[in-house]
Amino acid sequence: MTFWDFFFGVFVELALQAVALFRLLTREDQEPEVRISWIVVVVALPFLGVLLYALFGEARIASAARDRMRRAIESLGPPGLLTHGVHETADPMSPPFARAASVNGFHAVYGNRIGVIGRSEEFIDRLIDDIDAARQHVHIAFYIWLSDRSGTRVADAVIRAARRGVTCRVLVDGLGSRPLLGSGAWRAMSAAGVRLAIAFEYRFSLLQALRSRIDIRNHRKIVVVDGRVAYAGSQNCADAEFAPKARFAPWVDVMLRIEGPVVWQHQYLFMSDWITHSGEEAAAALLREPPPGPVAMPGIPAVAAGSGPELQRHAVSDLFQAAIAAAEREVLIVTPYYVPDASLQQEIMSAALRGIRVRMILPERNDNFIVSRASRAYYRPLLSCGVEIREYRPGLLHAKLIVTDRRLFVAGSANMDRRSFNLNYENSILGEDPDLAAELLALADRWTRDTLPVGLAEIDAWGPWRRVVNNLFGLLAPLL
Repeated sequence: MTFWDFFFGVFVELALQAVALFRLLTREDQEPEVRISWIVVVVALPFLGVLLYALFGEARIASAARDRMRRAIESLGPPGLLTHGVHETADPMSPPFARAASVNGFHAVYGNRIGVIGRSEEFIDRLIDDIDAARQHVHIAFYIWLSDRSGTRVADAVIRAARRGVTCRVLVDGLGSRPLLGSGAWRAMSAAGVRLAIAFEYRFSLLQALRSRIDIRNHRKIVVVDGRVAYAGSQNCADAEFAPKARFAPWVDVMLRIEGPVVWQHQYLFMSDWITHSGEEAAAALLREPPPGPVAMPGIPAVAAGSGPELQRHAVSDLFQAAIAAAEREVLIVTPYYVPDASLQQEIMSAALRGIRVRMILPERNDNFIVSRASRAYYRPLLSCGVEIREYRPGLLHAKLIVTDRRLFVAGSANMDRRSFNLNYENSILGEDPDLAAELLALADRWTRDTLPVGLAEIDAWGPWRRVVNNLFGLLAPLL
């Protein structure tokens, strides 16, 4: 290599770094810690840092996809149409409801009946029963749908419904459900007349990756049957044994079976995704029909929140923080992936410092090595403030749940990590009911029997290299 070759290479690298840094410093949608982390990566890794930022530094969606989303939401009409039975309260639980309602423009509504399903097979059985009872339509969206026993049973139920004249729409994520797309179950659903669509179809090319982030995913789990019943929660359409990552099994989830006015809101979220990725704008007519049945008072007040990178930024983190800030006595937090932003971490510590009993249940073994290490970098500050941390041992505790003061609950698909906050399309449901909260806490007590406590003594016993690795990945948390 000649001197001029070396000089030219350095000039190109500095020019690329200058462009990347200018872009970083002029964008107004980045938190300071994220901006600083990317500056370090760009400067410290010649060429590679610039390429990594170009691929993963911004939550970019191709302009065509953004236009489809905008048109889909416009075709659905104002989401505030459903106003009867509106839940209003002046107590400490009011801010979480207001924040959740603001995400999509919904109202928190009374009149809902919500049941807890804490076992994988029970969820599949109940789902199939509702699909078999469908008379008008079946709408299903899953991040992961496997062609294993559970996935095949659900596909068979959808096929049966389609063959008896029920309109069935199935939406799956292009990466999470990639094995299904080439399977016999997918072809059989298509042959039976099921309407199929793929969210963010996964075809890697460098040009595509530069135009739109390839790791933006539709992580939602939504089922709506006849506009009468909805399901939301953490479970994908798969066996608890979860064959692709069987060594972490069983995967432990929680699902909610919902009836009442808030079903309409889940229908809206499904339709916004469906029209975006299928182009079937005529399907929006379903949302112009009045919600079925009268609103029973009081019922369970609830509101759905569907977040995503083209919707309100920080909606998930804000909702979690609002639910924790409302606590006057106790908070339970369950999440498989804990890589919070600074404000959420501080909110949890602040709750403990003001005398709230804060319990966190996290998995001992995690299917994501990086997240597993990064999560533990947050343990010492939490424990030092009085937060109780327990790790679930038998498998991957995949449930996502907050229960506040044995009244308020948040459940859904969103994890406590930056992917759920800024990149994934997620759905959550917020509600308030002592009986339902008691069911969720009883489920958590069952999980707790299979946990071990983590205290400062356990962390002090970690070897120096383990602490180095944990803290190193913790430094990368803003980029995860």
